[in-house]
Amino acid sequence: MSTEQTKGPMAHSDIRVIVIGVGVAMFLGALDQTIIATALPTIAREIGDFRNISWVASIYLLTATAVTPLYGKFSDIHGRRVTLLMGIIVFVVGSIACALAPSMLVLIAARAIQGLGGGGLISLAQTIVADIVAPKERGRYQIYFASVFLLASLLGPTLGGFFAEHLHWTLIFWINVPLGLAAFFMSNNALKRLPRHERPHKLDVLGAVLIVVATITLMLALHLGGVDYPWGSTQILGLFGLSLIFWVGFVARILSAEEPLIPLEILRNPVVSMGTGAAFFAMGTYIAISIYMPLYFQSVRGLSASASGLSLIPFMVGTVMGATISGQLMGRMTHYKRIPVVGLFVSTLGALLLTFASGKMNLVAFELVTGIISIGLGTVLPTSTVAIQNAVEMHQLGTVTGTMNFFRQLGSSILVAVFGMILLSGGSAEAGISPADIPADAFFYMFLTMSAGFAIAFLFILGMKEQPLRSSARHAAEAVIVD
Repeated sequence: MSTEQTKGPMAHSDIRVIVIGVGVAMFLGALDQTIIATALPTIAREIGDFRNISWVASIYLLTATAVTPLYGKFSDIHGRRVTLLMGIIVFVVGSIACALAPSMLVLIAARAIQGLGGGGLISLAQTIVADIVAPKERGRYQIYFASVFLLASLLGPTLGGFFAEHLHWTLIFWINVPLGLAAFFMSNNALKRLPRHERPHKLDVLGAVLIVVATITLMLALHLGGVDYPWGSTQILGLFGLSLIFWVGFVARILSAEEPLIPLEILRNPVVSMGTGAAFFAMGTYIAISIYMPLYFQSVRGLSASASGLSLIPFMVGTVMGATISGQLMGRMTHYKRIPVVGLFVSTLGALLLTFASGKMNLVAFELVTGIISIGLGTVLPTSTVAIQNAVEMHQLGTVTGTMNFFRQLGSSILVAVFGMILLSGGSAEAGISPADIPADAFFYMFLTMSAGFAIAFLFILGMKEQPLRSSARHAAEAVIVD
């Protein structure tokens, strides 16, 4: 049974304290997406297992993906504060296990644990802001989160490359311990002020099991196919078949459960479905390129690990710039959808330019094009998030934000595996491959796949229904319950 209390809108000073508190937790998740990319080749060389390098990135995305909708629903039941703190603790424990890993197998397992905690950090931060700030007003606070991602984008690739080349790669995980402690205490204090719209919910455990197994088996098939086993082998076809069975089971559960993990009314919402589809391909392509672009710099351009990290900065920073511009303009424009439509169109053209002309560009020109691509890409991220949250009732915020981030993460997991298949399928199970062994034409197909990902995201955002943004924060501030 819910306890409700109606209050007026929160003061800007209180909102700022909460946003800064959850911003530290968000920084943990954002930094981990960028810091590992430039260190992957060094980790593989030191451990002596390059063939399984893609699992270090994809297993984190896989487990984070599987639990993201659970975090949304769990926070609707038990509150944002306790859920966020739980995620931080699991993330830090997984980071320590990663730093102590003696082998690639143990590192992959530790990254899986890390993903179980990291899966809720960014999603919960977005949900918390939606609890307290109306969609039309969120541009006012966009600068805080833009600063978080900008800092992570600048520090991540640089620190990852520097640690790997000059110190030791385990520092990319040890650094999460002090950051995690800071995030825990700051979030704990800030979220005691958090208002909530409480509704009774039930956690669909069976639905959660079905979606986790369906996702894991799909990822196993994508990772192992063409590398360890032929695509037409019994093992790979069996994994695809098993995944299909569990996905069908999950759909059946959605249709029959009293309160499914992802409610059918949310999935049927035209804003949610199309906006989520755009985020699936846009974010998935972005993460995949961020992870494998350092291989391009080291293999084709001949850069070192730290230099490849520096070269990745324009791509990372451009995305933050695009998101900041989009977030600021949304509340001022009636037809806010035009921003990501133009942005994704430019990104698609830029990706096609890299596909057919990257070999003719010097490094400066290449960096300029990637920066323009990422600015266009960045416009879709806040637009889709705010539009989706604006399309549902307040008591569904945790669930819909978790659902949106689940499909974002699923897109990242699948596309990281697809990009890894394109680049790494030339190795054998016995010998493996190194960055120098990747043929140049593999990167042609990588850029072509990037173009396709952006084009599909463009079509989804074009088809997303545009609803007027709520201009009042009253609904976001009512039913105040302090954890």
